[in-house]
Amino acid sequence: MSTLTLAVRDSSTMLRRNLLHARRYPSATLNLLLTPVMMLLLFVYVFGDAMSAGLGGSGADRSDYVAYIVPGILLMTVGSTTIGAAVYMAMDMTEGIIARFRTMSIHRSSVLIGHVVGSVLQSVMSVVLVGAVGVAIGFRSTDAGVLEWLAALGLVTLFSLALTWIAVGMGLSSPNAEAASNSAMPLILLPLISSAFIPAETMPGWLQPIAEYQPFTPAIETLRGLLLGSEIGHNGWLAVTWCLGLTVLGYLWSKALFNRDPK
Repeated sequence: MSTLTLAVRDSSTMLRRNLLHARRYPSATLNLLLTPVMMLLLFVYVFGDAMSAGLGGSGADRSDYVAYIVPGILLMTVGSTTIGAAVYMAMDMTEGIIARFRTMSIHRSSVLIGHVVGSVLQSVMSVVLVGAVGVAIGFRSTDAGVLEWLAALGLVTLFSLALTWIAVGMGLSSPNAEAASNSAMPLILLPLISSAFIPAETMPGWLQPIAEYQPFTPAIETLRGLLLGSEIGHNGWLAVTWCLGLTVLGYLWSKALFNRDPK
């Protein structure tokens, strides 16, 4: 059996294991989904009228803010869901299952690939569920065609892949699941200082560069452009650059941590 065939077979087994684990404990995924859904409902129904004034003056209303905030919440959902990858990876490392896998004749990288692919699938499904909530409260994407929707799905998948590899690295470097959950909290907090809720240009001058060039803002603006027909500009290539860079960094970091000799 070739190395590639072995890697695919073992990675599929590990993916199936992680998906079964997620199915047996759905409350963990639901808890991670709760934060973006609550943020969406809070900002639309509590702050919606006030926040919409910053978008288009007195002519904007709550529906305009719904259209603005939903793309940001969708990518916040990705950040929230990938925390589960850090937690599950830390649990595997501390509960002894990884030590058992090391003694078995399986492809070494299949454990990581199973976690990553499983987390990406969960992230995409979570985005679909949160998107359904957005549609239920009034979000519409009338300017997006088939190509725009496919590009949006590709962006969400690529963004999820990048954050998942970073989350896996956080899980491998954490001593336990609780520490992994805490170390991955920036994946939820970063959207709060992005253009997810308000335009970056309305922030204080010293904060604008941070908000504009961190990973979430270019991805959010690109997703808005694809779904709403707004100007994407430089955000498209900047988002792809961030995604590819974080994917490579997370992969190399995770692989180095996983391959080091256990203490």
